[in-house]
Amino acid sequence: MLEIKNLSFNVNSGEKEIIKNINLTIPDGKLIVVTGPNGGGKSTLAKLIAGIEKPSEGQIFFNGEDITDMSITDRAKLGIGYAFQQPVKFKGIRVIDLIRLSAGKELSIAEACEYLSLVGLCAREYINREVNASLSGGELKRIEIAIVLARKSLLTVFDEPEAGIDLWSFSNLIDVFRKQREEIKDRSILIISHQERILNIADEIVVLSGGEIDRKGNKDELLPSLIGTSSAVEKCIGVKKELTD
Repeated sequence: MLEIKNLSFNVNSGEKEIIKNINLTIPDGKLIVVTGPNGGGKSTLAKLIAGIEKPSEGQIFFNGEDITDMSITDRAKLGIGYAFQQPVKFKGIRVIDLIRLSAGKELSIAEACEYLSLVGLCAREYINREVNASLSGGELKRIEIAIVLARKSLLTVFDEPEAGIDLWSFSNLIDVFRKQREEIKDRSILIISHQERILNIADEIVVLSGGEIDRKGNKDELLPSLIGTSSAVEKCIGVKKELTD
């Protein structure tokens, strides 16, 4: 379980507050989706959880342990995984090398290929490719998701996993998250997204606006109000609905 207590994040020597005194619990066995207007602090919150950014105030606890000052490496060792909104490139490293490294064991080619198949990639074409500029943004995104899935972290954070992904792959990605949701049990997933179809598979939804939690609750209770109002949040979701039509 992840617990966020009175978390704030400031930039420009404290002049601009991106995250404002947030309190949030991400329980085990749940898929949580954080949504809200652009610039609301969603990606910053994800980076604070992963350890990429350090909070100005407040604490973060993971399974009862204070991880506020821990590095991204130490958090990964505890079981926190993170998928970047813009995947990084690794010149000279093959896809299979990264999958094996993420899994922490010497997977067979067949086992590694299963993760690529999950994200809609032809494993035979990609397993020995270098993770470099020869891959498109969408390909890199799917490979990164496969790598994160291989990690099987206790908490996995996905920052806008749909970014740069085509319609067919997006549908495949929804199936992956749906399956993960059914299997997580003692693990948890946090997804930053505007997509209605991703919101629709959530156990709980958190709406972040202006660096603060605007509202949160059960998906069945909250999603109809998000779609059925003319709020700024709905406008964000509405822009992204075209992928689902």
